[in-house]
Amino acid sequence: MPGDLSDYIVQLIWIILFIMIFTGASQRIQMKIWAYDIRNKLATINNYLDNDKKRVEEAMKKLGFRSPSLIISRYINYFLIEPVSIEPTDIIRRLDSILTTRESFFKDTLKREHPALGRYERSLIESSLEILSALNYIYKVVRHYLLLGEKHNNWILLMQLELVMPEIMRIVETYHKSLDSFINGKPIGDSAGPLLASRLIQLGNTVSTRIMEDTLIAETWLDNRRVFIIKAEGPGSNVGRPGKVLKKLVEELHGNVDLIITVDAALKLEGEETGEIAEGAGAAIGDPGPEKIAIERAAAQHEIPLTAVVIKMGLSEALYTMKKDIYDAVERAVDYVRRIIREKTGENAVVIVAGIGNTIGVTP
Repeated sequence: MPGDLSDYIVQLIWIILFIMIFTGASQRIQMKIWAYDIRNKLATINNYLDNDKKRVEEAMKKLGFRSPSLIISRYINYFLIEPVSIEPTDIIRRLDSILTTRESFFKDTLKREHPALGRYERSLIESSLEILSALNYIYKVVRHYLLLGEKHNNWILLMQLELVMPEIMRIVETYHKSLDSFINGKPIGDSAGPLLASRLIQLGNTVSTRIMEDTLIAETWLDNRRVFIIKAEGPGSNVGRPGKVLKKLVEELHGNVDLIITVDAALKLEGEETGEIAEGAGAAIGDPGPEKIAIERAAAQHEIPLTAVVIKMGLSEALYTMKKDIYDAVERAVDYVRRIIREKTGENAVVIVAGIGNTIGVTP
């Protein structure tokens, strides 16, 4: 009898499994499990977003903004429509115009709401709002595909979303934790390029400095070479316009430049060490297009060698407060860049070094 009972139970289980597979019930159960997990992660994203909104709102109130919640709402819902790419003629010029319009909208809005706000404080608020905008966009997209999958019983869509949720959450947590650095004006990993440029200015015999489009140009003599150093104007959260400024500088020098070096942070591959330095050819700049192509065109037009130096780091390391490993790598990269200049140019040569990245917390 005990054996017969166990046989009946096994048969019953097989029948239930067969019915579930035949009717699709197993898929619906799996869908519920995936949806439940996605909803939990979506709630976490929403909590991050709400908490970060409150932090930015409090920071804006301390600076004297009267209605920060309205500014935040307007900012994080602002969108950008990319130019038509099927007809590539002047696409870079059109993209640059759109990006400039977006940037001007944010700056003008903050100026209008708080005319007395300093440039440094305004830059920190702008970057903090950018983080909120990124979190808000991720939240809306995840919610969209979750609701769409449930609405149409699309288990494949929910499965795909469930599979990428760990990576999405990693990005979300990175943005969330990076807010502290931007609110408080601390140097971040992405400040490696500007920090290197600042160190070169300190080491050289500086002749003159000037500001062009939120970007610093310092003319200095270093290792018996005439070196023009370009970086975003600090110490606010600012990336400047290094491509446009470099192009104008090359034109001012009538193309008489012996070498262009761009230095930037670069995302490392799994297995690579944080702070690893690599050298290559081309323009090292993480840009949608306009700034990078300006550097490439300037170099190509005047046949100037274009060298890139990158400092490897992870996404979180690029956005968090700068770690000692990255600071030490910048110091090594200073020597690396000076060696490149000595190896590739002779005395009295003209060299341009552009430190690319967010110069938050970095002076000059």
